[in-house]
Amino acid sequence: MRDIIFATQNAGKLKEIREILRDSGRRIYSQKDAGIEAEAEENGSTFAENALIKAESVMSRCRECGIPGLPGRRAEEFIVLADDSGLEIDYLNKEPGIYSARYLGYDTPYREKNAALIARLEGVPKEKRTARFVCAIAAVFPDGSRETAFGTVEGYIGWAESGDNGFGYDPIFYLYENDRSTAELSPEEKNAVSHRGRALRNMKEILQEKDA
Repeated sequence: MRDIIFATQNAGKLKEIREILRDSGRRIYSQKDAGIEAEAEENGSTFAENALIKAESVMSRCRECGIPGLPGRRAEEFIVLADDSGLEIDYLNKEPGIYSARYLGYDTPYREKNAALIARLEGVPKEKRTARFVCAIAAVFPDGSRETAFGTVEGYIGWAESGDNGFGYDPIFYLYENDRSTAELSPEEKNAVSHRGRALRNMKEILQEKDA
């Protein structure tokens, strides 16, 4: 069974990934753990395309340069996973979409991004504030084969940030079933319903089938 290198340097995201895949039987390393420096240009037109671009970039570096952070390990021993995810707001023509991380600039604090999106929805009633989180997980295998899994969660954009447990757009994305933001959920609650949790569980099934 191959271990996983996940192409991310986002600590909050990696924590979620390790929790969701904790019973997979695989050790999960971040790109930083592996010592891989790879900055892929996310020029795809979909979440899936961007996830594949990131995963293939890291696998390529593993093949070319080895795995400096894990001495003695080879690219053939790993599957590289990457995700691309974002927020789609229907009233804003599904913005920010695939540009969610880049919305208003990579270095702009999410508090400012969230405030800007709320401002753009000023006066818009709840029934028109529909939105969803979307996640695509791409896997690249040592033989060059690829797989993709998806997950979504539906909700709406609130009128203010609420909650301290999440990151990114979590404080403004509310679930219909309880009118709580995803930043108000416990890690266990969030992982059970989140777009990333659903995509990762779908990917876990794919990996299990490949092992079989």
